Amino acid sequence: MNEPGEPTEKQFQQGDTNLCYFEWGSPDDQTILMVHATGFHARCWDKTIAALPSDYHIIAVDQIGHGRSGKPDSLSDWSLMGNAVGALVAGLDCKDLIGVGHSMGAHALVQAADVMPERFERLVLVDPTITEPEIYRNPPDPKDIDPNQNPVSRRRNSWESPEAMFAAFKDRHPFSLWRPDVLMDYCQYGLLRADDENGFMLACPPYLEASVYEGFRSLDPYPLVKNIRLPVAILRAQMAGDDVTAVRDFANSPTWPGLADIFSNARELHIPELSHFMPMQDPKQIARHIITGLIH
Repeated sequence: MNEPGEPTEKQFQQGDTNLCYFEWGSPDDQTILMVHATGFHARCWDKTIAALPSDYHIIAVDQIGHGRSGKPDSLSDWSLMGNAVGALVAGLDCKDLIGVGHSMGAHALVQAADVMPERFERLVLVDPTITEPEIYRNPPDPKDIDPNQNPVSRRRNSWESPEAMFAAFKDRHPFSLWRPDVLMDYCQYGLLRADDENGFMLACPPYLEASVYEGFRSLDPYPLVKNIRLPVAILRAQMAGDDVTAVRDFANSPTWPGLADIFSNARELHIPELSHFMPMQDPKQIARHIITGLIH
């Protein structure tokens, strides 16, 4: 298993794209590109990366609006995330990539792979936020999207320390499902020093995170899905039951069960014992599936 130590933090700047990314290993080895979920950051992958073999080059990116990357006014247009990931892939001249995306990060990877499939070997979509096709048929007018209507916009944004954030979250669902060391990574690297240097604030501002959720229907992924010929592995988590509360529970899978059949070359593994936050619960299992691509 990999003993990656501390990665190298780097910045990518191209036009309006300003991304922070973290790099492990040698560029001479095959690259695994890791793209996180809404509201998270690159270092949420640390424990998954630690479980990967050492002979891979790893790039984990802070998506636009997240972590230490640039902050636009809104992320309600999901093409922004895909365009930024694509700019990074092209700008770094990445080739033969294994693209690994979790939730919205998987959606962004699908966008990038559609534009530049020649740069990817295969994709691993970890419970992608790609729901049933009907959802995307009547997208809202961008002028009607108001992130303030989403309760995420009212998340607590001021913290004394990462340790205080960890203590507040560790017994709260769905964070209580996570491995404690992954939750600590989320807290440690998910905060930035406040402008007045007094305490910390979330690296993904609540308003921006809410804008992602409010705009999830802004880009129909299915024309892209149908166009992708790359091998694709889909890991799908627990499904919601009939209870309304369960349907709204972020721990449940947003992935349409028929998604694998729309791709031309996809395999799916349903893992009902894990939640939508499967990399945070069982990073070793996710690392194993990244390497095998569900090919046994």
